[in-house]
Amino acid sequence: MRVNKGKGLAIALIVLGTLMLLGKFTPFFGHLIGSIFGLVFPLIMIALGYYGIKRGNAGFGWIIMIIGVLVLISKLAWLIGPFIAIGLIIFGISMLKDRRRPY
Repeated sequence: MRVNKGKGLAIALIVLGTLMLLGKFTPFFGHLIGSIFGLVFPLIMIALGYYGIKRGNAGFGWIIMIIGVLVLISKLAWLIGPFIAIGLIIFGISMLKDRRRPY
């Protein structure tokens, strides 16, 4: 019996395509799967870019990785913004409390 080694990738691609179709054509799953793929796709791009850099194709790897990082930052902007605001507030309070400077 002959065993094909590419069956795992083929099954993964079929599952990925099915999930993408469910995300496009099913109203109930559309938002859930869309939000999951919105975060997973940039992570995959970052991983592929890293893999490309390690395998010797640095130019292409860096381009894919930078695009993945920018897309991920744009997807997580709702989370990054409040963290920056909290950091600015804490930094401002620490500047007000630092009155030990001699004049």
